[in-house]
Amino acid sequence: MASSTTTSANSGLEFRELHEVSELIRSGRLSSRAATEAMFDRIDELDPHLLSFVTLMRESALAAADDLDERLARGDWLGPLHGVPLAIKDLAYTHDAPTGAGTTIHADFQPDFDATVVARLRAAGAVILGKLRLTEGAFTGHHPDLPTPVNPWEPNTWSGVSSSGSGVATAAGLCYGSLGSDTGGSIRLPSSANGVTGLKSTWGRVSRNGIFPLAPSLDHIGPMTRSARDAAIILEAIAGHDPNDPTSALEPVPRYSRQLRLETTPVVGFDRELAAEHFDDVTNEMLESTIEVLLDLGWRVLDVRTPGFAEAAQEWTALCGIETAGVHAENYPSRSAEYGPDLAGLIEIGRGLSAIDYHELLESRRAFTGRMRALMSDIDLLLLPGIGAASPTISQMENLGSDAELFAGVTIPTAPIDNCGMPSITLPAGFTERGTPLAAQFVAGDFKEGLLLAAGHTFQQATDFHRQHPHIVAV
Repeated sequence: MASSTTTSANSGLEFRELHEVSELIRSGRLSSRAATEAMFDRIDELDPHLLSFVTLMRESALAAADDLDERLARGDWLGPLHGVPLAIKDLAYTHDAPTGAGTTIHADFQPDFDATVVARLRAAGAVILGKLRLTEGAFTGHHPDLPTPVNPWEPNTWSGVSSSGSGVATAAGLCYGSLGSDTGGSIRLPSSANGVTGLKSTWGRVSRNGIFPLAPSLDHIGPMTRSARDAAIILEAIAGHDPNDPTSALEPVPRYSRQLRLETTPVVGFDRELAAEHFDDVTNEMLESTIEVLLDLGWRVLDVRTPGFAEAAQEWTALCGIETAGVHAENYPSRSAEYGPDLAGLIEIGRGLSAIDYHELLESRRAFTGRMRALMSDIDLLLLPGIGAASPTISQMENLGSDAELFAGVTIPTAPIDNCGMPSITLPAGFTERGTPLAAQFVAGDFKEGLLLAAGHTFQQATDFHRQHPHIVAV
């Protein structure tokens, strides 16, 4: 497979935004079956090389598309997801397809119910094309016996961590949106790497019922799409309290897709010292260009000091390891030989920590969260990169564990935001000299997804980075 340059968003149906396809279906200019068949044709052509799907659900998807076309013909329109083909990260349970969570141990696990997010997407009229590849157990590395999704912009460029299949499929025009999960950056990093929009919601905003966990108190579910407007449509469908997940939030769900106009001029905080110390030159140039766009929009940008991001990123590994060890206690260490080295290493970290260690980590996490809430009380948005090491290559990422500078650039913009549970949106914001994507990230206070989506939509009305797509040639 080869990738080169970019192509116009109007060059074909595959790169239309979700809301555009929705309108075509609603108006009768496109059937759900035709849209679904077109996606499967493109998947058949390109995914043998991109490797983003682990399971295709062709029969059930086409049956659902036919049913939705019939319902629309009767005047029964379910909303903006009606008949639109989406794909699901393979850690969300599906009653009609296995859920392997990137593992070999669970590769044949067949749930008897849908995850709440999947059930809600189906109830809203979405067509589920299939399940998308992820790293083993949703941590950093793919199991050595399983394929790794290929970045559609350039095959030697990293495709991101656990939601890599979601990022690749969405960027390559193999679906009109997808679900990802984010425990330490796994919506934001693959969104950045593949040039798509990713929304990590507030912890508890979206139900985790039927989601294979990595670390439950850090796990977030959210959409990965071509635009903030599309992310608003999916979030509106999946968010809200779920009696089957007692940790899900009770806050009512706004009509995000109808509230994309900013009500006030945002105040944006930016930590120049953090950026200078931990992010590379290309990333910082992108951030300065982003600030220029924000100032042209009339937004205020203030210098701020963020509270201990480097320390929070370091502590994240231990916090995650303790919870992951608990998640895998049934199979580890009894079946440790079946685990890949990255996930096994994380579990060993967790198993090696004491109750006192955990207590100290929790105290530090609570203090960091409090300091973040204080910071966000003074600003509306915090500007960070989606990743602080600009579009790393696969060979660079092989040194992630030993390269402290690279580790900081990857984790500092993402892991601390999982520690405190605040929402963020990742937006395409530039390209490297080799034509691979760069991304900016906005963080907001708890349950301010509406502000993030409106800010993201406004930014995308002023820029066209999200409308650039990889030109993919299958070989």
